[in-house]
Amino acid sequence: MKRIKVIMVRIYLTESEKKFKSIIEYLTKEAKLRGVTVFRGISGHGETGSHTSSWVDLSLDLPITLEFFDHEEKINPALEHLAQIIKPEHIVFWEAYVND
Repeated sequence: MKRIKVIMVRIYLTESEKKFKSIIEYLTKEAKLRGVTVFRGISGHGETGSHTSSWVDLSLDLPITLEFFDHEEKINPALEHLAQIIKPEHIVFWEAYVND
């Protein structure tokens, strides 16, 4: 199996930050990255405390995780842009491989 090296990125936000829609638009339309996914958590804990929901809650200040990947030459400019709008230590990235 052939494989291609990519950079995997994960960004941690909360719903109250209301940044994720503009970030997704940037990633897909301007940076033209592939593999962008948004996850909404039911529970999380961080510097602003705990964020928890019961199964019947529809809208709270819950954790949001954005995850995406692409080739390093496309990821690096995106990371520089995102570092200006995302709090320090809320962007995690690592090398990964996709099948070719």
